[in-house]
Amino acid sequence: MSAWSTTRHVIYGFLLGTAGVSILSSQDMKKAYTHVTAAVKRGGNSVMETFTTLKENCEDINADANDINAKRSREARAREIRDAREVIRQAEEQEKEVQEKQA
Repeated sequence: MSAWSTTRHVIYGFLLGTAGVSILSSQDMKKAYTHVTAAVKRGGNSVMETFTTLKENCEDINADANDINAKRSREARAREIRDAREVIRQAEEQEKEVQEKQA
């Protein structure tokens, strides 16, 4: 490339950059930026609403799961107590039979 070609490219780049800055700082572009920013904020609000709903649903599911586990634990403990009473009753019957045989 010649020096003139390089200089010409630099000048074109400068003019294009200057025109770009003018376009980007115009009232129309400011209005467009404002509309885009408003749309992004609306989207953010929608995401936050969805997140809040999802979080509430997860908390409800967690509470229900805790209730189910607590109920199962109570039922299992009641079975253990019932089984223990049965074992004690059988042991008492066997002891009573042994005592009757010895008497």
